[in-house]
Amino acid sequence: MGENASFWESLIYAHPMCTTWKQEAEGSIYHLASIFFVVGFMGGSGFFGLLYVFSLLGLGFLCSSVWAWLDVCAADIFSWNFVLFTICFVQFVYVTYQVRSVAFDREFQELYSALFQPLGISLTVYRKIVLCCDAEVITLEKEHCYAMQGKTPIDKLSLLVSGRIRVTVDGEFLHYIFPLQFLDSPEWDSLRPTEEGIFQVTLTAETDCRYVAWRRKKLYLLFAKHRFISRLFSILIGSDIAEKLYALNDRVQVGQGFRYDIRLPNFYHVALPETPPAQPSHHLQRGSPRRKPAGMTNCGSLLAP
Repeated sequence: MGENASFWESLIYAHPMCTTWKQEAEGSIYHLASIFFVVGFMGGSGFFGLLYVFSLLGLGFLCSSVWAWLDVCAADIFSWNFVLFTICFVQFVYVTYQVRSVAFDREFQELYSALFQPLGISLTVYRKIVLCCDAEVITLEKEHCYAMQGKTPIDKLSLLVSGRIRVTVDGEFLHYIFPLQFLDSPEWDSLRPTEEGIFQVTLTAETDCRYVAWRRKKLYLLFAKHRFISRLFSILIGSDIAEKLYALNDRVQVGQGFRYDIRLPNFYHVALPETPPAQPSHHLQRGSPRRKPAGMTNCGSLLAP
């Protein structure tokens, strides 16, 4: 204990306390370095935040090196600040290279700004998602079909970038698909990774459309490698299905001025015994949100006084 106490005492009391303070202030270079340090530590996250931090901290260490060389004339202070300036400069060059390596085409950049960036997805993660679809945006001409009822296999997941898609079943209109919505999220959710299926609806382009498509097997391999991307797509697909459910909900009338509400399932279950025992062929497996609720015209009598 005595040796430890003497060590700490020598460490604390080895140098005399300041009795007189320097009257004149340091030069402008020292204060400029301090300003760079203060502003530099206000940087944010992400690539551009790192560029901001390393650039200003590097300038601060450079100014400190000049101050130590010209005013203080201390080789150790100059050496440490110059080493730190070199580290910041190397980091700045490295981050700049990373930013350039994850540059995208205009449509992918707009897709990132509109959908992925608000969720806090970094460019490196987004780059993995883009590479999974081969960085390709596919064109679908007006009145051409993306999928045909009972014929097209469910082998991909697509996201509409521009245009408008009309969804029909047996020639009856269900809802529209707008930009930043998935074309086949109900189909994707209705199948397990090992299952196969075909579309039970027809998707037709009402205008010239552009979309991004991920092959089913390739996307599942990406999910297996990166669980964060799997959770991200699960959230996006779930939100997309909810929007489609509410789009269908707005079209269902239960009679006598009442409108069916999917948040009140009791009315739906009461009407089930009056539905035909054989379900129509266009119903999706596992309760897909694209199918039209059965027996809704009889719910008005339940709500009527």
